[in-house]
Amino acid sequence: MNTRKTQSEWKLAELAEEAGVSPRTVRYYVQRGLLPAPPFKGPDTVYGEEHLIRLKAIRVLQARFLPLDAIQAELLRLTPDELRKLAESDPTPTPPTYGPATSPDAQIVAPAQPVRRPNGASSYQRWELAPGLELHVSDSAEAKTRALAERVRALIEEFQDKEKP
Repeated sequence: MNTRKTQSEWKLAELAEEAGVSPRTVRYYVQRGLLPAPPFKGPDTVYGEEHLIRLKAIRVLQARFLPLDAIQAELLRLTPDELRKLAESDPTPTPPTYGPATSPDAQIVAPAQPVRRPNGASSYQRWELAPGLELHVSDSAEAKTRALAERVRALIEEFQDKEKP
């Protein structure tokens, strides 16, 4: 039986413990803009439920191997209800699957022709984003999902441009 009382405000150490992070991490996330600043500063600083939900959502997204910049973009994109669902989801990462290796000098590939499934199921576009990284987008995906896929592609292109000598 869970005897834990329902809380809506936490001191820094309590919030960090509840979310499974260090107090230093909480302060860093506030500094980076992943968490909103608490309303008061000093010894009476308290954090609210939004802070806890965001911390839990960050943990889930980190378990999916997203970098902090991508997590920040995702947090901005989500509605409060979507954020709550994400925070309550299983943070256990899915083990990656590995396919055949691609050449090290492979470049970002424009969207390929749709892949038709023999059983009449949905068709997908396959984008090779980087060597060893593919994104499959269903032709029946919502516009919001397709826009997210385009954003991911643009982020990778931007990253690769910065990495060029």
